Amino acid sequence: MQIFDRFRARFGTAGQGLAMAGRKNPWGSGTGGAGQGSGDSDRPTGDKPGDGGSDGPRNPWLPGGGSGGGKRRSASIEDIFKNRGPEGPRRGGGPGGPSFRLPEGPGGRNLVPVVIVGIVLIGLFLSSTHLIEPKEKAVVKTLGNYSRTLDSGLNFTWPYPIETVDIEDVEGVRAVNIPTSGERAKLILTGDQNLVDLSYIVRWRINDLADFKFQLAEPVETVSEVAEAAMRASVAEKTLDETFTGAGRAEIQQSVRERMQATLDAYRAGIQVVGVEIAKADPPSEVVDAFRDVSVAEQNADAARNQARGYAQQTIAGAEGEAEAFDKVYEQYRLAPGVTRQRLYYETMERVLAQTDKTIVEAEGVTPYLPLPELRRRAQPAQITAQPSQNQQGQ
Repeated sequence: MQIFDRFRARFGTAGQGLAMAGRKNPWGSGTGGAGQGSGDSDRPTGDKPGDGGSDGPRNPWLPGGGSGGGKRRSASIEDIFKNRGPEGPRRGGGPGGPSFRLPEGPGGRNLVPVVIVGIVLIGLFLSSTHLIEPKEKAVVKTLGNYSRTLDSGLNFTWPYPIETVDIEDVEGVRAVNIPTSGERAKLILTGDQNLVDLSYIVRWRINDLADFKFQLAEPVETVSEVAEAAMRASVAEKTLDETFTGAGRAEIQQSVRERMQATLDAYRAGIQVVGVEIAKADPPSEVVDAFRDVSVAEQNADAARNQARGYAQQTIAGAEGEAEAFDKVYEQYRLAPGVTRQRLYYETMERVLAQTDKTIVEAEGVTPYLPLPELRRRAQPAQITAQPSQNQQGQ
């Protein structure tokens, strides 16, 4: 008995301490009386079925802020997301969220269907109205199949997707460069078995829009391939020199345009070739130095030929002049042979003796004729030599 009394005295004092501590425990009872057992003193108020819990703290996990007398329960997913919307926690506007509402029509009618129908009608109107510029035309496809071609101006069609409209510029001239930038050089074989590097431009425009849209899968690529085939065929008919000259280039360009147009018409491509222009015609880069040497040699040969032709023309002109003079003298000779013969003799002797030194001796004991021309020629160099000496003395 003494052991039992000691046990009761010890644990009874601890129970009172726990009861006193329960008054300070936020989950404890509001009464905190000494008569309660230790098992009830630290129990949350919401766990007691009949406990009002008015003096205890609010339980955040209970409906209504946790101040009621309901049984304490764990938080559910419905309680957490009850006041949340797609945009996050709702703020204001009552339990249903924000107070924003669409305007209502007369009699409280909902205007959302009316707005949707209006937007659809505007879209249908815009997709069925087409303003085509003067340089443009358009093809109309009904359920994917070609139906007609529209000219410039304001045109109306069935709305999308019943009919679709594709507008193209049919007056503008388009250009294709061959070879394109970054592409390797196009080496073409000439008629004299030489290679030439050609770069050219093909200008074309749309002639028939329906054929252009539905006859060829890749119109621009087709133009490029047809132009290359026509150029190879035309250059093969010319020599290398003709390819480099201006006249030969003009003939090649005309031939390429005609060949291209005939081929595209056979394809029903709806394309008109406006013109072909050769931008560059050079020998291959591997032999360009040899071609330059040949070109220089040809230029030198042409210069020598021109010089020889000039000398020949000058000689021929002199000979023709002498022949004409002889004819005139012969006419005078026929009229007076003796006088003409003597005059010719004097003129010939004058022409010959004027360039030689002469000494005339008529008889013995006569002083010979002084060679005055020779003395005059010898005196001229002496005078030229004396003049610089006099100039130096004067300085």
